[in-house]
Amino acid sequence: MAEGTHNGPNHVAIIMDGNGRWAQMRGRPRLMGHHAGAKRVREIVEACPDEGVKYLTIFAFSTENWKRTQAEVAGLMKLFRRYIQREARDLMANGVRVRFIGDRVRLDDKLVRLMDELELMTADNDRVHLTVAINYGGRDEVARATKRLAQDVAAGKLAPKDVGDETLPKYLDTYFLPDPDLVIRTSGEARISNFLLWQSAYAEYEFIETLWPDFTRQVFADVLAGFQTRDRRFGAVKV
Repeated sequence: MAEGTHNGPNHVAIIMDGNGRWAQMRGRPRLMGHHAGAKRVREIVEACPDEGVKYLTIFAFSTENWKRTQAEVAGLMKLFRRYIQREARDLMANGVRVRFIGDRVRLDDKLVRLMDELELMTADNDRVHLTVAINYGGRDEVARATKRLAQDVAAGKLAPKDVGDETLPKYLDTYFLPDPDLVIRTSGEARISNFLLWQSAYAEYEFIETLWPDFTRQVFADVLAGFQTRDRRFGAVKV
């Protein structure tokens, strides 16, 4: 498919689920699955221009994932650091702009520094916009946004009468993104897990059985092709 000539989604968000199960099915540690999943991210990012996808948002680590074992959490944080260090050059070469959403307060200083550096390094890229959600939760995001909005009201920067449904998005972590057109969840689970709650109000959802490490470029293309058959009315009725 030629870049920019499609009827598919402009913004795709993915809940990358099934890494641990993928590894356990092979008798290997869960972290092996996370490493396999990280490699899959590169393939899907590279596929986006050919599929006409301008924005890709991936759910890497939720606010609830801290409940996992200390060893798995530590391994994931190390994986995030290594991924940034290893992929930075290719992301630049491929014209990918990278941004991170989520609450960075609980993340270690080295990881936050690498995130900041990658955002700055890729700031002028525009071929693909990759947004990575780390220590992210939809409810937490809305709560933080509401607090900032309330502070602006209290400071007189915003009048209460001017607060509407177009106001809060300006305070969300994703203020720089269009709303997702399609949200994909891998691994057969049919729930949204606190991901992009406000932004996905009118998104199409696709829940597929494929585990994330098996989510190939072809599987991605098939899901996007299915999206094009959907009738998106946004609450209206065609006459």
